Amino acid sequence: MIRKKYKYWLLAMMIILILPSCKENKRNKEQLKSQKTTMSAYTLSGLMDKNFNSSVDGKPIKLYWLKNNNIEMAMTNYGGRIVGLYILDKNDQLTDVSIGRNNIKDYVESEEAYFGATIGRVGNRIAKGKFTLDGHAYSIPTNNNGNTLHGGFKGFQDVVWEAHQPNHYTLVLRFDSPDMEEGFPGNLNTIVTYSLTGDNALKIEYKASTDKATVVNLTNHTYFNLNGEGSGTILNHTLQLYADKFTPVDEGLIPTGDLMAVYGTPFDFTTPNTIGERIGYDDEQLKFGGGYDHNFVLKGKSRNGMNHAATVVGDKSGIVMDVLTQEPGLQFYSGNFMASENKLKSGTKDDYRTAFCLETQHFPDSPNKEHFPSTRLDPGETYRTISIYKFSTTE
Repeated sequence: MIRKKYKYWLLAMMIILILPSCKENKRNKEQLKSQKTTMSAYTLSGLMDKNFNSSVDGKPIKLYWLKNNNIEMAMTNYGGRIVGLYILDKNDQLTDVSIGRNNIKDYVESEEAYFGATIGRVGNRIAKGKFTLDGHAYSIPTNNNGNTLHGGFKGFQDVVWEAHQPNHYTLVLRFDSPDMEEGFPGNLNTIVTYSLTGDNALKIEYKASTDKATVVNLTNHTYFNLNGEGSGTILNHTLQLYADKFTPVDEGLIPTGDLMAVYGTPFDFTTPNTIGERIGYDDEQLKFGGGYDHNFVLKGKSRNGMNHAATVVGDKSGIVMDVLTQEPGLQFYSGNFMASENKLKSGTKDDYRTAFCLETQHFPDSPNKEHFPSTRLDPGETYRTISIYKFSTTE
């Protein structure tokens, strides 16, 4: 009897000793994972501060690093750009899921103006660069097939933002756009806050105010490849869009004003499909865009009080990106105009369809479409909107 009690006592003691060890091993693993991210991204990126320490228009530029437990991000205040975004893949390997350049000179002189940039005043297209507000006609420089794209010749992607980094996971950018800059009315004060959250997400908070009636539609133009920059095609990524309609366009990629149901078309991503599965279909809208370059009308599928806009999965990395937003639309661009003209920080080129964009937004040409969600901002009002890019991995 004593021997039996001793046996149970010994077993209990062994369990007590093992449990802390298991917890310690788990804790050590998490610490190693955290160290892998926070210690390795700078080294693996090949990015050097000296290549970003410069000035444009007499204003200083530099490279900023944001860090959290499992995410690290490099940004520059030239254009408010995400230069690199480093995520752990399904094998705990650090993966740069955004494409970018490794120095300021390449950004300034690039044939592609929008890599990773904060976009404004008005993201996407304005037909013929014209709109009317309170009876006043405004003309914006046309820079895309006779239309205005992303704010004109010198949109927010080409300005130097005032930057403030209050902590290691947040960067606050500010730009004051003067009245009639690029033809837009009103002195527009813009603040965009980029932060890495504790639940493995990039959160972007946009805020703006004006002293004169104007139009505003801010977004971010990161080019993503969830298998990593330079890893090849994105056509095998799986995409789900929580949208049952999209805005069809004319040959100039200006919305016709209609809302078209996605069902029975190559634009139906209401269930997961690879990006490339139907991109080559004989479809007028695909021909106009050279593939997907269209605004999807979000149907209000709620997640954490926001529109759950999209879920994308990298076929090689197992990295999952969920896009959540307070915006009514999402522009899906499948890299159709990428033409191997720019050398990326990995040493590879921006080859055809090796990245995609998911730009949260109001609809294109909204200033000229009264039935579209309004982009108008009046004095005394504050433009506020939040978008989140949340990362996880497949099992």
